[in-house]
Amino acid sequence: MITHMRRALAPFLGPITFGLLILGVTTAQGAPPEPPKPPETPAPKPLETPKPPQTQNLQPIVVKINEDQMRVAGVETQPVEQESGMGELVVPGVVAVPPQQLRIVAAPAAGLVETLLVAIDQDVARGAPIATLKSSELVEAQRAFLHAVSDANLAAEKLRRDEQLFKEHIIAERRLIVTRAEAIQAHSALDERRQILSLAGMTDEEIDALQRERKLASSLVVRAPIAGTVLQRHGTTGERVQASAPLITIARLDPIWVNLQVPLGRAASLDNVDRVHLPSAGVDGKLIRIGRTVDAATQSVTAVAEFRPGRSVLRPGQAVQAIMRISGGGVTQWRVSADALVNFKNHNWVFVRTPEGFVATPVTLLSETPQYASVLGALKKSDRVATRGLLTLLAELAEAER
Repeated sequence: MITHMRRALAPFLGPITFGLLILGVTTAQGAPPEPPKPPETPAPKPLETPKPPQTQNLQPIVVKINEDQMRVAGVETQPVEQESGMGELVVPGVVAVPPQQLRIVAAPAAGLVETLLVAIDQDVARGAPIATLKSSELVEAQRAFLHAVSDANLAAEKLRRDEQLFKEHIIAERRLIVTRAEAIQAHSALDERRQILSLAGMTDEEIDALQRERKLASSLVVRAPIAGTVLQRHGTTGERVQASAPLITIARLDPIWVNLQVPLGRAASLDNVDRVHLPSAGVDGKLIRIGRTVDAATQSVTAVAEFRPGRSVLRPGQAVQAIMRISGGGVTQWRVSADALVNFKNHNWVFVRTPEGFVATPVTLLSETPQYASVLGALKKSDRVATRGLLTLLAELAEAER
């Protein structure tokens, strides 16, 4: 009976047995491995900002030279002096008139220069007559003005009459509106003609007299627009000029400017300028502007100093020499002879005397005059620097650098 049961269940036991075998194998071998993950892409490293190269500080250089060599080379020394923090910079300059104080008086109308009433360097008051012109254009402008006066009076009378008629309901409102517009236009034309006469040089009193007396004038008086000094006469008596032709140049000379030419290498010290002195005039001024451009020919920067000369005479166009007082900003600075400075490796150096010879010491030049220079550097009160025979010391310095 068991045998018959096995035979009957054989078709079902086969698949079950096969499945159990597979399950056993899987259990024995463990869970199937997970699929491999893709390799992680490393995060990009932030770009490092390149660091600027470190500037090598200039170090003193020993120059060995004995007494005999110094005597043959003619080396001489002078002591250094400690300054109180105020240096000087001597620069050339040219006196100039501030542009807002300069006026060029032009002919207001074409005509003949009848007289020039002022001379060069003469002081004039505002409104003072400086020239007279005979002008046919002036006559025509006056005639047109009188014609505009008549038109304005006629339009005003017509408007007054039409307003009265409109009140009495004799005319329509439309006619009153047209008349009022004509009166406004006539008044505007009169204002225009008055402005033309004003531009021609006539004063308000002269225009009112013309309107009242109706008498034309052929001569025109040109007046000074500001109080100042006559710098130049452009026209001559008897000359026929066109409208807007220059006649007289007038300038107010107090305050006055001096355009200073500062070498580009000294421009950095301009921020510390306390005052500017003009030895020739004996006046002090202040620096008001430092130029942003460099002259290609002279490699200099233009700085503007303002002065109030008072009784001192400073003439436009005059060449002067200015002394700029430069403060050291509280840093100890030294005064050496201008002949003691040498240029090596695009830097300023001085040769400091030592028992073995000299030590080439780098310094920073603050200001300079023909005789002295103000410098910053590792100096002491007891130091002496070479002022003669520097070519020999430079040659020894170049040899020591090899």
